[in-house]
Amino acid sequence: MSLSITQTPALVSLAQSPIIFTVAESNAQLLTSSSFQYVGNLYYWQGGLNASGSTAQYVINKYPNTSNVGIFDLNRIINSTLTDFAIANTSNVQYYAVEFYTQYYNGTSYITGSHVRSQTYKALDGYGIFQEPIGQNITSASAFWPLMTDGPSSQSAFIDNYGSASVYVGTAGGTLQPNKIVYTSNLGTADLSISGNTSSSAQTAQYPIGPAGAGFPLSGSFTYFKTQAYNNSTPLGGAITYTIDCIQKYPNVRIKWKNRYGQFDWFNFYMVNKQSFETEKRTYQPQLGSWESATLSYQNYDSGILNYVADSKQSISVNTFWIQEDYNELFKQLLVSDEIYWVYNEPNGLVRPLTIATSNILFKTGVVDKLIQYQFDFNFGQAYKLIL
Repeated sequence: MSLSITQTPALVSLAQSPIIFTVAESNAQLLTSSSFQYVGNLYYWQGGLNASGSTAQYVINKYPNTSNVGIFDLNRIINSTLTDFAIANTSNVQYYAVEFYTQYYNGTSYITGSHVRSQTYKALDGYGIFQEPIGQNITSASAFWPLMTDGPSSQSAFIDNYGSASVYVGTAGGTLQPNKIVYTSNLGTADLSISGNTSSSAQTAQYPIGPAGAGFPLSGSFTYFKTQAYNNSTPLGGAITYTIDCIQKYPNVRIKWKNRYGQFDWFNFYMVNKQSFETEKRTYQPQLGSWESATLSYQNYDSGILNYVADSKQSISVNTFWIQEDYNELFKQLLVSDEIYWVYNEPNGLVRPLTIATSNILFKTGVVDKLIQYQFDFNFGQAYKLIL
């Protein structure tokens, strides 16, 4: 008998989308058994590339389909292991490998075939989108890769912005690994060295995208800066240009959210914003009076109606300035993000968790609408009262 792996995922996959292995048995006689199954022992781990244990975490059985192959989708299992928040773990990567074999029942016992183990793969805490092919190399997912964002290529920033973006420094198959971010501005260029250990969980590196952020390599009166990943003198992927914006009529609300690569994108909402505070109460009627005393009386501060539950919900509504159509893709990822923060004091690491309340939006285009502006509503992830 001969078992082979005929379809594999990309070296780096996004864990919320299909992670497919297909296996096929060449011995046609075995396939005639009604008890014939393909079996996969799934190993997954974090830390070192070669830190796999000797015991499988899952054993998955599949009957052959009508094409006599077994198709295994591992994304639900792998994705369930990536439990860290992106804000706490910027390199949330899971290593995994599968050992396949066949088995069938001969009437008295199970007969097991030879074992074939896959190579080691990596999964990131993100998702693919239509029409991306199953098993597509992640390097093809974004025009800006290894920068872990879908852009847009032109964005805005304030001179006092903090924050960072992510660049993939692990191996992804068939591409050069970045070792620096090159910043280009009206004042010239500057390099920021980046590094990662491709045999560990350090698959991503951070680089500052705010002029006030630690390690930002430019200084002076610049009006824009452009970031691009490089391997020595070779540019990798597209560049993102940030134009320094001076317009700030209203207090800036800087929002960041986990994008589809498991990293953060940022946006400054510096038009009008409004906060609201809503309370929810339950009341009861207490028994008044000194019923356990010698005589019955009551105090002038006694109330016939009291609250026994008082909770709150805070929300904020924000508005963009006039923006280009290219932001539409970025805002789609905001609408479906499971991790959103209002960055209200970034130098001290102060963020406020949010959930997006806006459930639908009519996306505009420059051809039809000319001027594009959006409003988003968010609920605070923390109530006013501290209750653990």
